[in-house]
Amino acid sequence: MDNRSEVREFLMSRRAKVSPAQAGLPAGPNRRVDGLRRAEVAILAGVSVEYYAKLERGAIAGASAAVLDAVAGALQLDETERAHLLDLARAADGIPASGRHRRRASKPGPLRPSLQWAVEAVGVGVAFVRNTRQDILATNELGRAFYSPLIGDGGRTPNLARFQFLDPASRDFYPDWDRFAEMCVAIMRAEAGRDPHDKGIQDLVGELSTRSDVFRRLWGAHDVRSHGAGTKRFQHPVVGELTLAYEELAITAEPGNVLVIYTAEPGSPSAERLALLASWSAPRGTDLVPADTPSDDAR
Repeated sequence: MDNRSEVREFLMSRRAKVSPAQAGLPAGPNRRVDGLRRAEVAILAGVSVEYYAKLERGAIAGASAAVLDAVAGALQLDETERAHLLDLARAADGIPASGRHRRRASKPGPLRPSLQWAVEAVGVGVAFVRNTRQDILATNELGRAFYSPLIGDGGRTPNLARFQFLDPASRDFYPDWDRFAEMCVAIMRAEAGRDPHDKGIQDLVGELSTRSDVFRRLWGAHDVRSHGAGTKRFQHPVVGELTLAYEELAITAEPGNVLVIYTAEPGSPSAERLALLASWSAPRGTDLVPADTPSDDAR
């Protein structure tokens, strides 16, 4: 990915989102741009118009932390957006976010057995390990049942982004499909900023941009976000609607990989349905069918 282009498009897209009123500035007549003008951002950040224009052209290499922080404040960036701007600046300076020397991205190695054991030990929630490329590397038994629409029977590594944008089943599985799509792309955008030389991410972005108009539009918005924690709704083909809370935990031994755990509020209908899904998955593995649907043997 072209760092200068990424910086330029990100700063321009953030500038367009801040109105003069939000920045405490008079709107004035004859405005020809959405959001703030370059000169207004420069004034708010305390830098010259020429210097900010240089930054917005993508020449961010060498910019000090103080300047970047001032620009972030002027553009009213949230914490994830600030981190993304710093990641772009580090990449321009040739310094990866990890602080280590840049190296060619390699294919993920085999999962450590102890990590798989830890995932399997999560007994009452959905647990899975995801990498920066949105691949699901490991799941517990309940996770395999939960993600049966995604995992299927194919030999390809399950990928959350491909499922989201290329598989029609995702629109049934995610009742809030548009929100999930925005989150997925914004998370990928943040990951790409942290490691712009990851060929796996580049290839995935290229594939999805070619095959999905929605992905291409959302990628062009340059929105970023972190996953962290929250609540999501799902429509599972076996047990129906589930409202689950999620927590994302970084795996320090494998930077970039995260453990995600979905749980239901104790005593809630979703908790009962999740328990039902667990009972279905125990004897039948991933060959799940809805309770009211006859199996192939019965047809």
